[in-house]
Amino acid sequence: MDNPVAANVLGTAGAVCWSVQLIPQIVINYRRHHTIGLQPSMMLLWAFAGVPLGIYNIVSGFNIALQIQPQILTFLSLVTWAQCLYYSSKWSLKKCTLVTSAVGATLGGLEAGLIFALRIPKRNGLQWPLTLMAVLSAVFLSLGVLTHYWDIYTHKTVRGISFLFVFIDALGDLTSLISIFFEKHLDVLGMVIYGSELVLWIGVMACGGWFNLKPWVERWLKKRRDESITPEGDGVQMDNVIAEHNMPSSTSVFRTPSSEDTTVVRREPRAHETEV
Repeated sequence: MDNPVAANVLGTAGAVCWSVQLIPQIVINYRRHHTIGLQPSMMLLWAFAGVPLGIYNIVSGFNIALQIQPQILTFLSLVTWAQCLYYSSKWSLKKCTLVTSAVGATLGGLEAGLIFALRIPKRNGLQWPLTLMAVLSAVFLSLGVLTHYWDIYTHKTVRGISFLFVFIDALGDLTSLISIFFEKHLDVLGMVIYGSELVLWIGVMACGGWFNLKPWVERWLKKRRDESITPEGDGVQMDNVIAEHNMPSSTSVFRTPSSEDTTVVRREPRAHETEV
């Protein structure tokens, strides 16, 4: 359906989401001073994905919001990738800045050149170069998220990644996907690009519910039951063993922990409890 107003509004919403999606992750990395669990390969693949996605959206004549969107993705992905190099690989700030700037300038020049180059075959009715750009962007975006699936499988938790970032990114994918429905021509490849990443992010959120939220809820319910039995004291005594529960607050359920929250402390028997 041809509705340019709706296409621009939804495309702008997607661009706004993609403009701020990585900012929560960047802030968390800065505050924690580490990027443990965050996959630098994901950030680099996303930076690469912005190039073919930008080419495809611009040459295809999408609304201006969707044309700007990939440039923001590449920039923020490179910033986050630089954080991974700085905090995890222990690169110097100068080296991170120089390498990231060089990669960004190379990607920008490549995108600009290909935009002008691919407009010629499009005018001549040759579609496969643009199809290739769409496929490459979908592959890079999907591979970026899939690298995190391996970390989830290995550590049986969703760690190092901000769920606020995941939600905003998925919302940006959804609004961008819907905006394509209101373009003059329904673009199936554009739908595949945004739809594939949306599905993968839904999977990450489902893993977060299973590995992060479910154990937290179970520990919280157990603590409530223990408190109803022994209202005083922080622990539950069982055969000279006291289980002390270091419970996270409700606001930290989805902070993707990298260690267990429960520790067990063994208590030595007192003198009057010692059998003769």
